[in-house]
Amino acid sequence: MADDWSTDNGEAVYRSRDAIKNLKIRVKIQRVTSTAALSQHLQNQVLTQQERGVIELDTFNSQFKSGPDDEEELVVGWQEKLFSKYEEELYQVDSACQTPLEKQYHTEILALQRGKGRRNRRIFTYTDFDRFTSNDQQNGNPLTQTEIAPTFLAERMANIRHRKQERRTLDAGVAKARIITWEPSEEFVKSSHIINTTVQTMHIMADLGPAGQLGVQENEHVLCTIRVDSNGVITIKPDFNNSKGPYRVETGGDRKEVWRLALVNASAAISVEEKDREHRMYRDLYVRHRDYLNSLVGPDFEMPPHGVLRLLINGEIVSAKGYEYDNLYIHFLLDLPNDWFGLPFEALSGVTQTCRTRTLGKDSVAFFSYPFSFEAFFQSNEGAEESLPQWPVLYFKVLSLDYWQRYRTEGYGYVVIPSVPGYHSVTCQTWRPLQNGTVAELRRFFIGGSPELEDYSYVRIPSTFKGERLSRFGFRTETTGSVTFTLNCLQQARAFVDANTLRRRRQAVVDHLGDHSQQKSLHQIMDLFEVARRRMRAAREGFLDIAASGSESAA
Repeated sequence: MADDWSTDNGEAVYRSRDAIKNLKIRVKIQRVTSTAALSQHLQNQVLTQQERGVIELDTFNSQFKSGPDDEEELVVGWQEKLFSKYEEELYQVDSACQTPLEKQYHTEILALQRGKGRRNRRIFTYTDFDRFTSNDQQNGNPLTQTEIAPTFLAERMANIRHRKQERRTLDAGVAKARIITWEPSEEFVKSSHIINTTVQTMHIMADLGPAGQLGVQENEHVLCTIRVDSNGVITIKPDFNNSKGPYRVETGGDRKEVWRLALVNASAAISVEEKDREHRMYRDLYVRHRDYLNSLVGPDFEMPPHGVLRLLINGEIVSAKGYEYDNLYIHFLLDLPNDWFGLPFEALSGVTQTCRTRTLGKDSVAFFSYPFSFEAFFQSNEGAEESLPQWPVLYFKVLSLDYWQRYRTEGYGYVVIPSVPGYHSVTCQTWRPLQNGTVAELRRFFIGGSPELEDYSYVRIPSTFKGERLSRFGFRTETTGSVTFTLNCLQQARAFVDANTLRRRRQAVVDHLGDHSQQKSLHQIMDLFEVARRRMRAAREGFLDIAASGSESAA
């Protein structure tokens, strides 16, 4: 018989879009004591004896006959209040009821006593409005299960129910200037670091005391706990039995008894008509929400003016590797050439966080994962001599920070923004200026001093250079590491729309002419036109020759 018990007492999580009031659970408990098991074993032996079987069987049945309190089956609805024997004796006294809820319970119990009485004997419930703290969750679950240590998340989430009535104001926390709390207290973690979603709880209980001694609060045990949040997530512990065996519930005390527990989902299934009606309702709701969003966005995209190209750059500084020192950070600047301009209040520069390196293979890599975004516009000048526009350039400088907050220059580099829209991954090599002698390296190591470029554009072509050839003879540099960028470029212009429209119109004309005979006649007309043009050119050249010879003879 022990092999049929279910030891999987963990909680199960369900999600339902249906109203939670339709949830119903069938609960069945049955006493399985050692005396009853002995009775069943002896009865099986007596059945093998034909002559004395009736006498001994009647004797055992008279001694161990199952009473009405040994088994109970009940269907419980969501937040359905079923009173226990203890609550019935407590709330039937008017002087013991102080709160409005207790007075309501007093009225309901008097109505039950005037009617048919309680429909339950051992099984009862605690709803979300009752002040109940599960002693079984603190002193051990009565359900027999393998010992599993609660996780850190389970311990923290167990406090959500208690914190729901202890909400603190926004100004009651720490000072807003302290963004990071390095040593948070347990109360701070409970109140600030866990999402507090509105949760309703219901406990299905059972009074497992001896027959005739019901109503003792120490004999109350939790059979099932159901929690439902505002997102439609239903958490039930333990889960429905389904195809599993019953759960084993053991009571404490001197008379240790064993009960069999079965939980079945007794909710009524939705009909086909209601299901179709629900699908239509959700479909209409989604359509209305889509129309509402379309009304906010509008049918057309925001377009730049005529003759203006809009460039959107969504990039990320992924990593840097191969540098000499640790604690790296990067300064970067977007340089806009002639005929380019940006938004008035948009900053075209930035700096990353300080990142420590980690060893991957033979290289020390610093992973920044720093996102950035730029928006620029290009407007061509009619009097410009260049036929192709120059694209923006992203200049950057890699620096390192030591223990005394002194920085060193680790390298310079640049990335030309791709002229092709889409996704691009670029790895740029860097270099740094180098001074002669060992004094400069000692200064760099001890006090952090190192040569720097006054103008970032000197990495590529200085902005002040106007000559034809750029010479850097005598300028010493040292190759350092590399920086990896990812760029997502988007280009927008009315010319793209006009070109697509013209292309579609040409295709429409070709499709309109689509018949082979019509295309053939069109080619014939074009050939005849070409022949006539050649004849006209030959006639004109012959006329010019005749006119020239006539003028010479006249002279």
